[in-house]
Amino acid sequence: MPLHRPIHPVWTLCAVLLTTAGAATLAGRWMLQHSLAEENLLAHRQVSLYAQALTQRIDRYRALPDVLALDSELRAALVSPPAAQEILQLNQKLERANGASQASTLTLINQTGIAVAASNWQTPHSNVGENYSFRPYVQQALQQDKGSFYGIGVTTGEAGYFLSRGIHDAADRIVGLIVIKIALQELEREWIQTPDTVFATDANGVVFLSSDPAWRYRLLYPLSPAAQQAIERTQQYGSETLQPLQMRTMQHLDQGGELVHWQTPALGDKLLQAVDLPETRWQLHIVHDVNSSHAAAWWAASAAGGAWLALALLVLYVRQRQRLSALRQRSREELEALLQQHAQELRTAQDGIVAAAKQADAGKSQSLEHLPQGVIVVDAALRLVAWNSRYRELFRLPAGMLKVGMPVEELYRFNARRGLLGHGQQSGSELDDAIERRMQYLRSGLPHARESEKADGTVLEIRGNPLPGGGFVTSYADITSYKNAARELRSLADALEKRIADRTQDLAEAKREAEQANRSKSKFVAAAVHDLLQPLNAARVFASLLRQHVQDGAALKIASQVEGALAAQDDILGSLLDLSRMESGQLEVRWADFALQPLLLQLGNNLGVIAQEHGLALHVVASQATVHSDPVLLRRIVQNLVSNAIRYTRRGKIVLGCRRSGSHVRIEVHDQGPGIPESLQTEIFEEFRRLETGHQHDRGAGLGLAIVQRLGKLLGHEIGLRSELGRGSVFWVSVPLAQAAASMAPVVQTQQQEALQQDAPLQGASAWCIDESAEASAALAALLQRWGCSVPLAGNAQAALEALKIAAPQQTPQQAPHLLLLGAHAAAAPVQDLYQRLCQAWGGRPQTILVGDEHDAALRRLAADRGWGFLRTPVRPAALRALASQMLLRRGDASDTSDTADTQAPAQKH
Repeated sequence: MPLHRPIHPVWTLCAVLLTTAGAATLAGRWMLQHSLAEENLLAHRQVSLYAQALTQRIDRYRALPDVLALDSELRAALVSPPAAQEILQLNQKLERANGASQASTLTLINQTGIAVAASNWQTPHSNVGENYSFRPYVQQALQQDKGSFYGIGVTTGEAGYFLSRGIHDAADRIVGLIVIKIALQELEREWIQTPDTVFATDANGVVFLSSDPAWRYRLLYPLSPAAQQAIERTQQYGSETLQPLQMRTMQHLDQGGELVHWQTPALGDKLLQAVDLPETRWQLHIVHDVNSSHAAAWWAASAAGGAWLALALLVLYVRQRQRLSALRQRSREELEALLQQHAQELRTAQDGIVAAAKQADAGKSQSLEHLPQGVIVVDAALRLVAWNSRYRELFRLPAGMLKVGMPVEELYRFNARRGLLGHGQQSGSELDDAIERRMQYLRSGLPHARESEKADGTVLEIRGNPLPGGGFVTSYADITSYKNAARELRSLADALEKRIADRTQDLAEAKREAEQANRSKSKFVAAAVHDLLQPLNAARVFASLLRQHVQDGAALKIASQVEGALAAQDDILGSLLDLSRMESGQLEVRWADFALQPLLLQLGNNLGVIAQEHGLALHVVASQATVHSDPVLLRRIVQNLVSNAIRYTRRGKIVLGCRRSGSHVRIEVHDQGPGIPESLQTEIFEEFRRLETGHQHDRGAGLGLAIVQRLGKLLGHEIGLRSELGRGSVFWVSVPLAQAAASMAPVVQTQQQEALQQDAPLQGASAWCIDESAEASAALAALLQRWGCSVPLAGNAQAALEALKIAAPQQTPQQAPHLLLLGAHAAAAPVQDLYQRLCQAWGGRPQTILVGDEHDAALRRLAADRGWGFLRTPVRPAALRALASQMLLRRGDASDTSDTADTQAPAQKH
């Protein structure tokens, strides 16, 4: 049958290429537009987030000028010219306000544009005295009450955003303004993290913020003459030269996006997206890379072109098959003849295969030369067919020994005689067994792999694989270096494990030594602080007595300051002692159910006086709650929180109250201080960490909140804090409620208060003061004498016993004093032994007050068991007078039997 005349191949090729190019172009354009739309949407979202962050940063400071504009001191400084001292106070006030708000600069400007005071008054580039009347934010505030302006500072040379607010006098006339300058450079550092270029422009198209410094102070579009004059008149950008940015818009996209070709700087095609900032008339832009869009378009074009080309080739293939099918019938006879001829040639080649193998020896071996392993090939009759030179090198075979058709068993036997089939020399039977095993591998036709070490230490990896037409190929790889490296790694691992075990043991020993050192340190601190408190207590007592003997106002002030300094030192040492006890685990917890109201009232009465001295009001909210805790330690927590609030509050009031929360009650302390930044709210609970915003004469040592945190963990009470800058702070402790309400005992409290107000029991009474510290015993004696007591003896235990021995020859017991003050360290012997010896000499038992460490549980139990009063060191005069008066009143009410005093006087702790 006739065949159609085929189309010329050149025209077919041209048609395929043209259609492929068209398909690729259409797909690439579609993918480019689709990808650009997605990138444009992503850029719009990103620049919107940056715009929101910029707006929030400015809004954070918008209220500050409004607040400062209401300040009476600032208004008074603008109404009438302030004196030098008043200007200094204004500068310090603005400096403090600026420190709390983290703003760049606060400036007070009068009606003529002159800066009266500024927060940077101590810097070399102070704003004080400068004329800013030409600045728009000054003119706007004086005319419209508010103003804003971005520019480079003419004094400091630093750029910032200025917000101004007018200050009115009593007649509601604007007499000046307060200005805050906000530094926005921190936003640029945040923008650097993105690979895109982010920049902000003002109403005139001037770039004033940018993640790339090369873009700053460039023009997005040319300036008008009026804008140029305004910038020069206000000195908005100082001496900066405003260079234009050269670009050409290539395509407009949705959401205000544009595909722009940048010429200066030379960036090529980039996506430009912008959003407006209405309140500032600014625009925030982002220059986004579109390389990914071009790459996606290229891949889409390639895929479409490839698919179209494959389809065209498939069509051509089908047409070619049709043509071949038509030709196959015509050429069948010719193909049959050709097949017969080829079959005859194959039979002839099969008969002479051995001869052909011998003749092709060199060619087959040459094809194996590129392999790094030694290789030999045997045929089905186990005769050598091919090999490479690497095999001869591994087994050091003599030249010319290997020949095509050589039995492989002969080769194995030659190697075995030289000891190359295994490790060491072998006997005849062992040699035959080794050769037979290898021959079995070849006969079985199964693949195998093993390792063999030769006598010289060389390790070979042997792999054998059968050939499809019969025969076997075996490779020999030298892995000696690998084996040596593995052995070295195992040795290194063993050495590292040993070093790790040794280091772990050293670290454990170092940990034990550190723990022992910490315990020794805690004991040393406790002993040192206790010894320091003795002379300090005496000094406080003498200071209080000194105030009774001076009349001059200056001397009385100095005596008060000395007493205050000693009290502060007493608090610091007491805090150190508490920390030491808590670290060493010596602080005992005495749990009890008790009402909160007496504790709150006591703190209100004691700390209210201190608050009044600082110009503050301490308000205590009544509570009917009954809690389960240690009353002494809980009182210490709340006292430290209130003291901390007094220390850091400059004006206003402090509120102490309770808030019930489920099965707990939160004791809260509210203050109106400067607030605590969030970054410091964890650090302030560390030792010796304090803020610099407290009263300059009373900033503490930074131990109060650390003790609160430690005591909270010891009691299992949660300690919390919430604070807002400029608004104040709230510290709280959460205490569990008691299961049953504890009964109140107001009668006992009334008796104690009445005893504190009376000195009558002390008039004419006698007392002995015994303590190992001469200063402490002398100070106690001086106090008792001032209250009308006679003190026959004030000294240590040895002095007291010697005084009793002097009276011994009279054979009559001495008269026992009315009161005995006995220090816990009065003698080397136990306190009870000293007390018994004194009572035997006197023939009676006086009222006894034991003076010792508050947290020494043994001393407190001793005082409770013996019926003694108990005072903690350092002794406070008011506590001593109250307890001594109470015990002497009870002595008068009791019977004349001297022993009854020991059982009726309860242990007291003040």
